[in-house]
Amino acid sequence: MSTETIGVDLPLWAQILVAALVFCGALIALLGSMGLWRLKSYFERVHSPSIIATMGCWFIMHATWIYFSVSGQGFVMHSMLIAIFIAVTVPITTIFLMRAALFRSRRAGESVPPTLSNLVLNEPLNEEESDEAVGDTSDKNDQDDQAFQSGKQADTH
Repeated sequence: MSTETIGVDLPLWAQILVAALVFCGALIALLGSMGLWRLKSYFERVHSPSIIATMGCWFIMHATWIYFSVSGQGFVMHSMLIAIFIAVTVPITTIFLMRAALFRSRRAGESVPPTLSNLVLNEPLNEEESDEAVGDTSDKNDQDDQAFQSGKQADTH
């Protein structure tokens, strides 16, 4: 690898457009980060990263697309694929995280909207159910410890 700097002279319109797109992407990332800092609950905070990831990514993708296309390096498909992958995965991940948070909040008895599903009952646990859930995990841990100890003793003989 050489240490030479690759210099490409872009037309003024391309430099301005690329700079504006990168600035907009960075500004959206800054605003989304401030949203994470300012908003109080998880349900409010979950929207900021999705805005950062989708809108900010699309601005940066367009900037790289224009830069490499105008600089004579040909059409750049990898930036488009990255942006499409992020645009598909971020909403799906956000939905799953929100559903898990709603499920936990309902089980804890917090004031959140009721479920619309008839498949999973996610009502608050009463004291007996919560004791059973804790007892089941401690019994399983005890069984795992006993199995580990017996395996350890079998190895030493």
